[in-house]
This record gives sequence, C-alpha cells and structure tokens, in this order.
Amino acid sequence: MAQNSRKAHRVRFEHKHIVSIMGVDGTWRRSCILVDASASGAKLEVEGSTDPLKAQEFFLVLSSTGLAFRRCELIWVDGSHVGVQFVTAKTTAKASAQKRLVGSQ
Repeated sequence: MAQNSRKAHRVRFEHKHIVSIMGVDGTWRRSCILVDASASGAKLEVEGSTDPLKAQEFFLVLSSTGLAFRRCELIWVDGSHVGVQFVTAKTTAKASAQKRLVGSQ
C-alpha cells in the first residue's frame, strides 16, 4: 500500500460541491467539482478543457457571489482531475527563495 506523503489532512466530500476556477486576469472561467480539500490545497474535477490551467495561477471561487475564493497554483493534471496548492505568503516566499538559489548557481 502506498504511503500518503501529504503534510495536511484532507477532507473528502460525500456530496458534489460545485465551484469555479477563474483566471487571475478574469479572462476565463471553468466549472468544477471540489473532490477534496485541506488547509494547503485541493483536488478538483474540471469540466471542459484544462488548457487554460497552463497559466499556472488562478482563483478557486468557492461561492456563487465570488466573495469566498483562494488563489491557487497548479501542481498536477491527470485527465479532468487537477491538484492545486493554495498560494500564501509562506508559499510565495519559499518559491522566491528557490528561484534565487537556482539563479545563483
């Protein structure tokens, strides 16, 4: 049996939770199903093409009014399922530090 290497506890939903993903610039939007979520990320089932996700960063819109959302970055794609990590000040600082380290080599 494969060992779970996730750092955060995931909550899997019994009922479909319809959410949306939207481009940071607002030029595209896709309906999706929230499969599971944790404090650090989520797994989504995307309706339609996953091509716009190549932008790497987008918003996960959790409410119909758009008032509940999280900024995300794409981690993986497997068919219609995608894994996202929520962007926080901590993840942004870590990515910047890694870029500086790679750039100095």
